[in-house]
Amino acid sequence: MSTRTDEQLMEAARSGDGEALDEVLTRHEKQVYRFGLRMCGSEEDAKEVLQETLLSAFRGLHAFRGDAALSTWLFQVARTHCHRLRRRRVGAPEDFLPLDAPEASRVAADGATPDQVSQVRQLGEVLQAAILALPEAQREVLILRDVEGLTAEEAADVVGIEVRALKSRLHRARMQLREHLSTLLGQEGPGQQAGCPELARELTEELDQAACIRLEDHLSRCPRCNEACDALKRTVSLCRRIPGDAVPAPVRAAVRQALARAVPA
Repeated sequence: MSTRTDEQLMEAARSGDGEALDEVLTRHEKQVYRFGLRMCGSEEDAKEVLQETLLSAFRGLHAFRGDAALSTWLFQVARTHCHRLRRRRVGAPEDFLPLDAPEASRVAADGATPDQVSQVRQLGEVLQAAILALPEAQREVLILRDVEGLTAEEAADVVGIEVRALKSRLHRARMQLREHLSTLLGQEGPGQQAGCPELARELTEELDQAACIRLEDHLSRCPRCNEACDALKRTVSLCRRIPGDAVPAPVRAAVRQALARAVPA
């Protein structure tokens, strides 16, 4: 493995260094592909997001100032392409996938036994369906924080909101995800415990700056909310290891061919 930094590899790749290009892809393609897959729910869309993100990165390297990790910048570029892809879709797609949609309902269908599908794959399908059912604004913060493991500051930078707002949006996403998982799994959810009434009151209000401050204070001192969020975070982190997140060989080949045409020989 090279000791060169991401910036040095990007510059070398743009100058025609094939080994540098391959190492940049090896370092970052899986995270970008996974982000596209979790956001869009389609391998074809994830392939397009990956290809367009990396092409944009090589063409617009001057826009990367080095004051943040290259991976964080790539998530920003990937997010832009995800939104652009959704806007191109004919028929103005909904902001979220209903739980009665085929992609969601099929994971709870009878007949899916452990002999037919591994427990890991079953969990992955349920998680993916539940994540896709979130509104897009909640989905992206959940993926960035709980799946990809970005810090609150990094995720807020990617999304373009303040950290306080991101934390409150993330908590909404986690609680909504808990409800979706309960629906798909046909149970009441982790611990069978009732929701937090104080939090419920806060989440019915508009999330302005003052509300974000109150929510952050509540989440820092409420054991019930902290326990629920930690349990969900551990569950969602499994999305990094479920089947389907590895970049398929044909996709890797297509991306490399596209990038090879875009950089000097």
